[in-house]
Amino acid sequence: MPSTQTNLAKITQAIARHRVISVAIALLILPFVMPYEALAINILVFGLFAMGFNLLFGYMGLLSFGHGAFLGMGGYLTGISMVHFSLPWGLAIVIGVLGAALGGLVMGFLAIRTRGIYFSMVTLALGQIIYYIFYKAESLTGGENGLRGVKVDSFSFFGFTVDLLNPITKYYFIFIFALAAIWFVSRILNSPLGAVMEAIRENEKRAAACGFNVARTKLLVFILSAGICGLAGSLRALHLSIVPIDSLHYLQSGQAVMMSILGGMGTFFGPFIGAAVMLYLEDVITNFTTHWMLVVGLIFMFFVLFFPQGIWGSILHKLPLSKNSK
Repeated sequence: MPSTQTNLAKITQAIARHRVISVAIALLILPFVMPYEALAINILVFGLFAMGFNLLFGYMGLLSFGHGAFLGMGGYLTGISMVHFSLPWGLAIVIGVLGAALGGLVMGFLAIRTRGIYFSMVTLALGQIIYYIFYKAESLTGGENGLRGVKVDSFSFFGFTVDLLNPITKYYFIFIFALAAIWFVSRILNSPLGAVMEAIRENEKRAAACGFNVARTKLLVFILSAGICGLAGSLRALHLSIVPIDSLHYLQSGQAVMMSILGGMGTFFGPFIGAAVMLYLEDVITNFTTHWMLVVGLIFMFFVLFFPQGIWGSILHKLPLSKNSK
């Protein structure tokens, strides 16, 4: 039995050392283990959204209730660029990400002046302001009906025709962007910035006493988190060919919180595991009842009460692993 546990620990540590490759392999086979490809695409997009949120929540300890705004901003700015200004999809994605990051700069600048529950409430209020602005800009956003017509025609890439009407092709198209974001987050966490983030999360006053600029670090991480969530929103817009107004709603922020906690906040794999479990449960439960949110809520409460470290966090806790295995 001890040898089995030791072998598991060695395997998991090997995965941790190559965590980007490990996540990439898991996501590469995801479409073939899900009931249908659209569900796999949703898991990929919302896993990326939860990863962006987890950068702020899990690694900095800042609970935001306004991150749905960045998901919506990324989607809307990408959609508006394509529908109203006929910009190519690549440039539209860049605009969506930069726009969300700029929104993160403004929201973060105002929110980091507060702490604890006040921080959460400020982000919630600012997120709802952004929701209202896009809701009222009906000529650009479509208002209550959402923005329609966000389509990407077939294009050639090194002599190959990429047809996004094919769900498998669409999945791996989105996968490329998600993988780049995953690598980027991994680099952040392995950099001196990542160490400062964890120091602030553990003891903000001690980090400040050590000479770290706490406010600047919080703002920088807030901006990076918003940009990653904006990328998820841009990719979701291309996936759905529409940007629904509820992309900006605080319920989307709640989903990010649930996915991060369910998978394991402050862990690298956690957001994708949380997104996969939550969306899969939603897909299965809706076949039996329209009150799926009640059932998912009960399951979420079960994990919070009995597995507070989340699914992946609990696995790490049970095995003798190094800190970097997260």
